[in-house]
Parts: sequence; C-alpha cells; structure tokens
Amino acid sequence: MTRKLCILLLLLLICVTPSTVFAAAGDIKLLKSNTEADFPNSLTFNVRAESTSPITRIRLRYEVDKMTYAPAFAEAWPDIQPGKDVSASWSWDMRKGILPPGARVTYWWVIEDSAGNRLLTPEKSLTFDDTRYKWQRIGDQNVNIYWYQGSRSFADDLLKSAQDAATKLGRDTGVFLERPVSIYVYGNYRDLRGSIVAPEEWTGGVAYAGFNIISIGISPNNLAWGKKAVAHELGHLITHQVTVSPYGATIPPWLDEGLAMHAEGEQGDSDREALVTAIEDGRLATLQSLSSPFPADAQEAFYAYAQSQSVVEYVINTFGKDKLNHLLVLLNDGNTMDDALLQTYGFNLSGLDEAWIEFMTGKPGPKVVPGNLIRREALWNVSADLLTPRVLSPVLTAGAV
Repeated sequence: MTRKLCILLLLLLICVTPSTVFAAAGDIKLLKSNTEADFPNSLTFNVRAESTSPITRIRLRYEVDKMTYAPAFAEAWPDIQPGKDVSASWSWDMRKGILPPGARVTYWWVIEDSAGNRLLTPEKSLTFDDTRYKWQRIGDQNVNIYWYQGSRSFADDLLKSAQDAATKLGRDTGVFLERPVSIYVYGNYRDLRGSIVAPEEWTGGVAYAGFNIISIGISPNNLAWGKKAVAHELGHLITHQVTVSPYGATIPPWLDEGLAMHAEGEQGDSDREALVTAIEDGRLATLQSLSSPFPADAQEAFYAYAQSQSVVEYVINTFGKDKLNHLLVLLNDGNTMDDALLQTYGFNLSGLDEAWIEFMTGKPGPKVVPGNLIRREALWNVSADLLTPRVLSPVLTAGAV
C-alpha cells in the first residue's frame, strides 16, 4: 500500500508541476544530432545547436538496452565554447565500457543557454553494428543467428543446436529464455578477435549476459565444435537471465558451468569413468573450491567442467527439475549457496559433495579432503556484473580455426 501511494504521489507531482522538471526550450534550436561508429573501438556522438542567447551547457544522456535492476541512463558532459551557435562531440571509448555487436543505444541531448532556456532533444536509437561483414540472419522469436561465412545449412545447424539447448534446459530445470538472444558467428578466430577491443590470444567467443548477445568464432569446417559451443554459451545466458540479482548473491562457477555443459548434452561414459578414477585417487576438488574461478591448466579444467556437469545432472536426475528451479530462485533472492541448498535439498555444499561422491562410487563420501585440493588459478572473473563478458575457455576453444 505504501509503495502504491508513493508512486501515485510521484505521478501527481509530475503532472501538476511540469515547469519544475523542464524549462521551456525558448529559442534554442537543434541543427544536427548524429553518431559515428568505429567498431569495436568507439562510438562518437555529435550535436550542433543555436540560440538567441549564448548556449552555456550541453549534456549527452544515453541508455543501453540491457538487463538492469532498475531503469537508468548515463550522462556525459562534452567541453564546449559558449556561444549562440555551438557544436559538441563526445566519444565513448570502448576500452572503458564494452558494447558488443548488435547492442542498441538510445540517446538524447540536454541543451541550456544563458537566458535559462532548456531543450531536451527527441530520443534517437542506434545499433552498434560490425559493418565490416555482410551479415545474414535466420532465427525465431527466441534465438537469432547472424553469420556471413558458410552455407544456410551451416547456420541452420547452429540455430537448431541453440534451440535444442534452450529446450533441454527448460525441460530439465524449468528455466526458459526470458528475452531473445542474438548470436554473431564470425568465420574464424581472427575475425572474432577483430571485433573485441583487447582480446586474449585464445579467445574463442564471448557471451555478454546483460545484452543477451554472443560473439563466437566458428569456421564452417568446424561445425561439430561450433554446435557445442553455441549450446554452452546459450546455457550461460539462460541461467543468468534468472539468477543475476541485485542482492549480491552470485551463482558459483560449478553450477553455472555445470548447467552450460548440460545444455550441450548428457555427459558421456568416458567422462564419468574418468571422474570415478579421479575420486578414488583423491584428485578432485571440493565444490567449495569450484565456487572460485576454474583453473587455466587444461587437464585440471577438464575435471572442473566434468565434475560440475556431473553434479548438476545428479541433482536433476535424483531430485527433479522443480528442486533445481527452486534452488536458482533462492539464489536470485539473495540466499547463500549453503542456505539455498539447505532449504531445497536438506544438505549444504559439503553434504552435496558427500552425496555426489557416494552416488558416483557407491561408497560413503567424502573422498576429497582439504589437503588433497588441486591448486586453482584464476582464469577469468566470474561475476554477476552485467557488463563483464564471459570468455570461452581454452578447453572449449581447442578445436576452432
């Protein structure tokens, strides 16, 4: 009731006192407003205006179409020389803020003169496109594939892989796409890196969770790897649509990667056998350890991914999708992993370790103790920050061209 009353009072205030919100435009006239894109390095906003009184201040306001906790816009103050005819520019340096291909930006200007006049220009929208290539598009209401190299059947196969991944996660976890996803398929690693301001040499793809955009390098002769990579990254985006929370809780890497691996398909027998051997040899980390960034070493990373997928599939097959969905909801509400597990399954993270090990080996766990933990090194920052890109690991990119 209190919240509704506050909203009503705010609306009444806006309706009855418009002069306190915006001053009249007076004689200020907008002569030009445009943008210049230098993908992927920068986006420059230009404006020119005139007035019968000297223009003293110009501000750019812009907002990006991405998932946020509350509507917000950013503001930039370009330097100007006051006068009756003024031009101004402001350049968005992508080394300080990332925009992926296909990101949509809405912007407008606030212009003021010495007589107290104030003009808000009409909103304009643009798409930050990578115009170096002639993109083709196929898709449905949930997933769009953009590509420029390879046949239509190549793109159809990637689209089906993404659709199958979305269907699988929905069936097994109750988590579905809430917003459409765009996947930009670059023809090779070199082209992909050219779309990123500061790429790592091994970068195979980037998923921008807040934008629901994936950029990935897949050559037409590497379709098998590409189908798995698309499914994997789409799994991340689906999971993050329902778990990114303003309350500070983050989904741990083992759950995040486990769900993404599950989106690729069921775990194979050889991976399960390798995990059992590693458990018996005391070479696996605890889930607490896998709640930190995964290792850079290829062999250790293999076990981290395989273990994460196995644990996720264990809880799905043993307790059902409704329980896992409830776990994700609790994490989104700000609960810690231990609290969310206790409320959902009746055990904490250590208890899940023990239950999974007993399931895998048929013997009571745990077989992994702190002294046996594999040393972990940070590979990337796994964060709920919507502007933090997720980069495919060397393990996932090993086969690409």
